[in-house]
Amino acid sequence: MSDAQTLKPADLARMLRYATDWLAVYREQVNALNVYPVPDGDTGTNMHLTMQSVRRELDTCDENSMPGVARAISYGALLGARGNSGVILSQLLKGFAEVIRDAQEIDGALLSQAFQAAQKTGYGAVMKPVEGTILTVARGVAEGALLQQTGTPAQVLESALIRGQDLLDQTPEMLPALKQAGVIDSGGQGYLYIVQGMLAQLRGEALPPAPEITSYAQQQFETEEFGFCTEFLMSDATKPIEEIRELVSPFGDSLLVVGAEGYVKGHIHTNEPDQLLATVGRHGRMLKTKVEDMSEQHTEILGMAGAAARAEEEVSPSGLVAVASGYGLVKLFRSLGARIVSGGQTANPSVQDIVDAVKSVSAEKVVILPNNKNVLMAAEKAMELMDGRAVVIPTRTLGQGIGAALAFSPDIPAEDLREVMEGASRAVTTFEVTRASRTTSITTKTGVTLAIAEGDVIGLQDDELVQAGGSPEDSVLAMLNQGYSGQEIVTVFGGPQKTQEDLDALVARIQEAFPMVEVEAHAGGPDLYDYLVTLE
Repeated sequence: MSDAQTLKPADLARMLRYATDWLAVYREQVNALNVYPVPDGDTGTNMHLTMQSVRRELDTCDENSMPGVARAISYGALLGARGNSGVILSQLLKGFAEVIRDAQEIDGALLSQAFQAAQKTGYGAVMKPVEGTILTVARGVAEGALLQQTGTPAQVLESALIRGQDLLDQTPEMLPALKQAGVIDSGGQGYLYIVQGMLAQLRGEALPPAPEITSYAQQQFETEEFGFCTEFLMSDATKPIEEIRELVSPFGDSLLVVGAEGYVKGHIHTNEPDQLLATVGRHGRMLKTKVEDMSEQHTEILGMAGAAARAEEEVSPSGLVAVASGYGLVKLFRSLGARIVSGGQTANPSVQDIVDAVKSVSAEKVVILPNNKNVLMAAEKAMELMDGRAVVIPTRTLGQGIGAALAFSPDIPAEDLREVMEGASRAVTTFEVTRASRTTSITTKTGVTLAIAEGDVIGLQDDELVQAGGSPEDSVLAMLNQGYSGQEIVTVFGGPQKTQEDLDALVARIQEAFPMVEVEAHAGGPDLYDYLVTLE
């Protein structure tokens, strides 16, 4: 099909699906190049997650409709955008989609125009564009596409790749961090792999084998501190994107605030993630947040870089993998020795995500904590695929996961840990305060019927609805009054919209009502929750 004069909507959808798989082959190679803006080794992962979100939308859209395919590209990219590179990629795809949206078919000229619009939208999304990055390579792709705009789509892509590669090769001369590390830009390389995958689908080429990774550029930056990569996805914004961008800008750098289809996506590197999210959260409905400690990510990528050397050494009897969201909870699980799989309520990780995490742990056998009833099946499937190298503790809440993780020891065989970790998980009571997604009426286990309106505060004890109405803080106190049974420690994690003042006030109320307990409070609770509270 490479000599076709035009592309139908379904052709474009197939090309982007294949480009997602093509990028997956090279994901770790792209990660290994990642040193700018910080060497946290996740550019390939973030770009692939963004493309996976596009593919999910393409799988449910009308492939015979160009507007439907265009919307799936733009909407899927924004919702799935991860990291600095993923958010910029989402804007490149948004610009591309806007040009082809109203076409019946795509010829070489229109494909060239789409790449011009992609790079223009990408540059426009960044407050301070830096050359030597994915933006430079997007410009090269657009320039190359323009040279063959009268040709077939395949010829446009071929020319785009040649000029894009030319500029990618020049990126070390444009950006000192790249020259210091002796690498080309990781985001630019990832973008070229996407374009390469589109062309490979047209040509009918098979996926190549994944390249062997022998070194990681991040190893040159072992002693630096990098702060927190903080992201949010918000709907129903009460302020324009420009004003939200101004609100966010004092908190750090690598700032991106973009929007599409009624959503606002933000990304920033900051040392104050909880204050930032609380500030933004006052001006819309926060749907999703992600806060990653980039220093921790850097440490993990260095650990992966040494995996080959460790393989010849004596490994620990047990390793730990935990599914979690909310940077406070992620930090806690990491401190207990866990490798993290990002996910939770409404953001379930795939079986492959869990398998990849298990494989990255240097241990004879790995304990998996799903920490959500909707993740349990994926965790069990991952365990099956690992051929006896993993065991699942069926934790259904993050609180149960914390209890199990506290009982973990890398020096004890995983099978011997199973009983004690399951017992520790059952000893923790978990309260979750969130908002109702729809209007309904529910009868609790105790026989109480609750009339709930969409948006009402609701309280869950061990994943069962027990309370509705009032403020989030009232919900916590109500559940404590019902569910407290002599536990010694109450730990509170505030959600992304809660300030330190909110946490301090809630702790004071709990201590007044329960003077016999020890109360701890932390920022960085899970997305979509006002509070997560554990009793142990």
